[in-house]
Formats: sequence, structure tokens, C-alpha cells
Amino acid sequence: MGDSKELIEAEAKLEGQAEIWQYMLGFVDSMVLRSAVELRIADTIHSHGHPITLAQIASGVDSSSSPSQDMITCLSRIMRLLVRRKIFIATSPSDDGEPLYGMTHSSTWLLNDAELTLAPIILMLTDPRKLAPWKYLSSCVMDGGAAFKKAHGREMWEYASIDKEFNKIFNDGMKCTARITIAAILSGYKDGFVGVGSVVDVAGGTGAAIAEIVKANPGIIGINLDLPHVIATAPMYAGVSHIQGNMFEAIPNADAVFMKWILHDWSDEDCIKILRNCRKAIPEKTGKVIIVDVVLRPNDDGIFDNVSVMFDLAMYVYTSGGKERTELEWKEVLVKGGFPRYKIIDIPNLLSIIEAYPE
Repeated sequence: MGDSKELIEAEAKLEGQAEIWQYMLGFVDSMVLRSAVELRIADTIHSHGHPITLAQIASGVDSSSSPSQDMITCLSRIMRLLVRRKIFIATSPSDDGEPLYGMTHSSTWLLNDAELTLAPIILMLTDPRKLAPWKYLSSCVMDGGAAFKKAHGREMWEYASIDKEFNKIFNDGMKCTARITIAAILSGYKDGFVGVGSVVDVAGGTGAAIAEIVKANPGIIGINLDLPHVIATAPMYAGVSHIQGNMFEAIPNADAVFMKWILHDWSDEDCIKILRNCRKAIPEKTGKVIIVDVVLRPNDDGIFDNVSVMFDLAMYVYTSGGKERTELEWKEVLVKGGFPRYKIIDIPNLLSIIEAYPE
């Protein structure tokens, strides 16, 4: 009996060791995903319309010359991990020929040329400038301060205003998530814009989200508010006007305020300031604020709940006071910001909709 208990304990300890090794090497998964996007592996397989060989993948990576054996060998090791992670599939022909690599539901999100893709935000989150702040996490716990500022000498928003390449990478990442989230909003929040004549997208980036809202609801006047360096790169969209401004100072008047993945960047105090400006911008009796953000459920096991907890730490690293919030935490900032009533609407997405009302 004692030996059996010791054996179970030894096996559990060994499993624990294996888990720590996997978490320790988690960066490998991230960087291999980045390589898959940069090398356009998913695009190459997808363009053939069926599973293909390593040599065919290599030809897609470098079409200017015949792929070398070194390239094929390196690709085989990358694909071995991606297959193990179930991002691609590998099948062996019945004639014992070369393995054929095909797409999965996961790898479709790596397509550079798709309308709905995570490729740009993979490149953004694995950019060296985004990775550098993480080494200051322990320092922030001990000494306070913002990790991004410790790494780069400036807050992320200020840094983006002076580094044009980083600004583009960041905006591209936000643009791709906007498309994915807006698709989920338009399917899961179909009646949310009924009776709304105008919507201002606060910190709306280059305007991709509000453009899709206006396109799906042609009667709506769309306003996109963001900082000057962001608006400077914003393309023109039908039915959308771009306004340079600061949400901490004033928000343009509209029937509804829309904020996607914005409030999680800010402390409770800052969120309250933003919400109070939102209240000033909308009608007292008929106005509403549409917040699209994570509702943290740390003890649940939904398909996005692990990701939500990870994003909460990301907000700690990238911002000064930003965080993901539980429903109770959302209620507290909403009430203090002038919105005593709210309802949470789940959509098929990492984010949820929080519809808040001034009365």
C-alpha cells in the first residue's frame, strides 16, 4: 500500500516537472507561430487547396530558387511542432511517400491574406519591443512602475507616437482584432444599433471597427476619435468622419459611445474619467455606452477564460494601471462613472459587450 502511494506521488511529481518544462518553453510556441506567419506557411498550403509536401512549402517560402536541403530540414522541425500543437495536420500517403501537410481550423487564423486573421497581432505581440517589458515583471512587483516604461523609457502610447514602425505594427494588430470582434458583434448584437442615429468610436484606431458598424447599419453617422498620430494614418471610409482628440479631455456628442478593448488599458480612476466624459457626450435618457471588453471569469473554464487571465497580466506589463475586470469590478467603475445600469451580452468572441446606461 505504501509503495503504491509513493509511486502515485512520484508520477504526480514527474508530471509536475513536465508541466513546468512546457510552460518554461512556452516562448517557443509563440516564436514558431511568428515564423509560420512570416514564412507564409499557411498561405502556401491554402493556395494549393489540398495538403502538400515540405518541398512545396519550401518553394512557397522562397520562390526565387530551388529550396535547399537545409531549408527543408529546418521547415520539417518547425512543422513537427506545429503538427504536434494541432495547428497543421500531417498525413502519410499509402505508398509510403513524403508526409503531406494540411490546414486545420487553427491554421486558418494564420493566413496573411484572409479577411479574418490573427497574423498581424501575432507579429505585434511577438515584436521585440513588445517582448522586452516582460523581463521587468518581477521588478514591477518589487519596486512598482510600468514595465513598458522601464524597457523603453516611455509609456506605450507615447512610444507609438514617435516610433512609426511600432505604431504601424500596433495599429495593424488592432485592426485585425477589430475585424474579428466586429464580425462577432454584428452576429451576436444585431439589434444593438437599432434606433441609434450616431456612434462615436472612442480611441477607434484607424477606423476599421466603426466603418464596419456603419456599413452594416447604413443610417448611422460614424465618428472615429483618436490621437493625432493615429488619425494621421487613418484611411477614409464612407459614412465615417475622423476626429483628432483625447478621450480624457472631451468626447464628440453622439447617440451612443462605442469602446472596443479600450478601458482595459487604463486604471479604475482613468476609466471613471473616460466614462464621465462619455456620459456628457450622450443623451441623458436615450444614450448608452457600448463597451466591448473582457469580462474576467478566473474560475470558469470557457474556451477563452485562460486567455483572459493571460491578457490581464499583459495589461499589467504594457500599461500603467490597465487590467481585465470581473463583473463586480466593471460594476464599480460604471457606477462611479455615471452608469448605474448595465447588462452583459456574451458574443462568440474573447470579448463581451457591456451595454451601460446613464439612467
